[in-house]
Amino acid sequence: MLAVLISYLLGSISTSYWITKLLKGTDIRSQGSGNAGATNMLRVVGKGPAAIVFILDMLKGMAAVGIASLMDVDPAVIMLSGLAAVVGHNWPIFLGFRGGKGIATTIGVMILLTFLAAVIAGVVAILIILLTRYVSLGSLFFAAILPLLIAVLDYPTSFIYISLLVTLLAFLRHASNIKRLINGTENKMSSSK
Repeated sequence: MLAVLISYLLGSISTSYWITKLLKGTDIRSQGSGNAGATNMLRVVGKGPAAIVFILDMLKGMAAVGIASLMDVDPAVIMLSGLAAVVGHNWPIFLGFRGGKGIATTIGVMILLTFLAAVIAGVVAILIILLTRYVSLGSLFFAAILPLLIAVLDYPTSFIYISLLVTLLAFLRHASNIKRLINGTENKMSSSK
């Protein structure tokens, strides 16, 4: 429980919020899509800050897994700690539970726990983003195929079930994007800077 709690609090540190506050003195959640994540940073602040946010959010997921591993807990608890970091990113206690969508943090978790599955899902996601210029579509594909890859590549069964929760969270957080994709009104990847 301690590992899960620490991971949630770590995930709750919103890098996009604090970097935007530092650079522009504003709340990233009041601009662009209103999302506290790397894609909105790209649109509102620029490529450099967006890349920094993506890396830092990914490192949050890695740190959660690392801390849980150091506490020598069961592999399922380590995976749950990663999930807790994603939940913290999405619903941060420090920012009134209004955060991001958790994809970069999910990538960080999965790179350490299910490296090959994460790499394959990541390559598919990047190809989809490059072909369509829809970051949300690539993110959804990443989340959707991850549990399948984890199952096929014979990772622990607990990882499959917990990754299904990660997928569910991703789809819940992208509900508005899914509607816009269906309606053909989703924003394509672009940078104002």
